[in-house]
Amino acid sequence: MKKVSISIPAYNEEENILAFYEQMLAYIDQELPNYAFEFIFVDDGSQDKTMTLVRELEDQDARVIGIQLSRNYGKEVAMAAGFDHATGDAVITMDADLQHPFSSLKEMMMLWELGYQDVYGKRTTRHGESKLKIAFSNAYYSLLNRMTKEQILSNVGDFRLLDRQVVDALKEVRESTRYTKGLYEWVGFRKIEFQFEAAERFAGKTKWDFAGLAKLAIEGITSYTTRPLKLSTIFGFLVSLSALMYMIFVGIDTMINGIPGTGIPTLTILVLFLGGVQLISLGIIGEYLGRIFIESKKRPLYFVNKKETALKEEHLADGDQTNDTVL
Repeated sequence: MKKVSISIPAYNEEENILAFYEQMLAYIDQELPNYAFEFIFVDDGSQDKTMTLVRELEDQDARVIGIQLSRNYGKEVAMAAGFDHATGDAVITMDADLQHPFSSLKEMMMLWELGYQDVYGKRTTRHGESKLKIAFSNAYYSLLNRMTKEQILSNVGDFRLLDRQVVDALKEVRESTRYTKGLYEWVGFRKIEFQFEAAERFAGKTKWDFAGLAKLAIEGITSYTTRPLKLSTIFGFLVSLSALMYMIFVGIDTMINGIPGTGIPTLTILVLFLGGVQLISLGIIGEYLGRIFIESKKRPLYFVNKKETALKEEHLADGDQTNDTVL
């Protein structure tokens, strides 16, 4: 019997955890009885009762595994933690907010059995998301694909099944600034798409505000392509060429019409324009240097908070000894 790990990154999802588990279990027991499962809940430093509920599920179901990160590292690192702790022949990553339909799991498994190693879901409909957000998302992927060799698919997220071989490949990539959507394409392997409708959140509010999405977009561009550096160089060359042409124009105009009365407005515009170009270029370079600085430290991706687990195991051990004594 093949084993499948379902990895669920979660941050402040106490309103969704139990409903997610119950619906997932009901579907798996009925539709996928020929597979063994483990359910890995990765608590990304939640401030609510998410981990408390996961621990209760651990007590009820031996297939449930709770991984509590020492702080909020972000979803990219939480997914990496799920890959690290998964022991299945395949790993499925799902969000805890029930936006990913369980009805797609059977199709994913069938495609995996046909030999596909990366079975990824493409959203045909995104319920609960504004048209403006969708438009920004499409524009971002269009821009990113113009800058990269590998195609980053639009409307494709982290809802996917990965074969063990793909998971092992991703585990070898330990870069701190992670853009997993790009890594899926970079590691390669045999891929296939399935389509699904993304439902609205079951409860609670999304953790992805505009600032968070903008940060993810910048990380995606700067961690996956060096094209902005080339664009900065080209832009600087064009500005210099424009300045040279303007200088020639001013020289010819001066010889024909004489020295103009004042050039302060023109000088001010040129100084501000060139200053802006320099600051933008320095900002782009700074983004890359910052990532080099972070990677050079070679810090671990994350730490797991093991204190609670250790106390729980110690308590269980004491209980077993007590029972042995009584018997």
